[in-house]
Amino acid sequence: MKSFLCLLGTAAILSSCSKATETADVEDLNKQFIAAWNNKEVDKALAFLADDVHFLQGESHFSGKAEVGDKWVRATNGTIQNLKTSVISSANDSKLAYAAGTFSVDVLPDAPGQPKAFGEGNYVLIWKQVGEGKDAGWKLTYAQLEDHPLQRKN
Repeated sequence: MKSFLCLLGTAAILSSCSKATETADVEDLNKQFIAAWNNKEVDKALAFLADDVHFLQGESHFSGKAEVGDKWVRATNGTIQNLKTSVISSANDSKLAYAAGTFSVDVLPDAPGQPKAFGEGNYVLIWKQVGEGKDAGWKLTYAQLEDHPLQRKN
């Protein structure tokens, strides 16, 4: 019995020393990113990007936080509003998480007097665990959008 208690105590000590790696709540990560986008909180949206992030849309491919930040987030954040997603597939583990589905968005006119448009399409967002200890967090590492032709919004 004494050896069993020693074994149990040793197991408890060892398990408390190892840090449990937590899986991502990918839907929550997406909601936070989209909320920052819809609220025009560009710096907050940029903070979700990994340093080595990739963004693909049509013929465009941007890589790295600076380029993706400038050519996707900053360049388009003021041109759209009311971004919504619908998850069709998602999965996660302790290092990667993804969500894929459809999106819709209101597209603002380029100039006064022009009509608004409605956009929709498909998306994939992949998140990865970066950093260690208190600096650990989830960052967007890959985003791909497939747009359908814009529709005039009445």
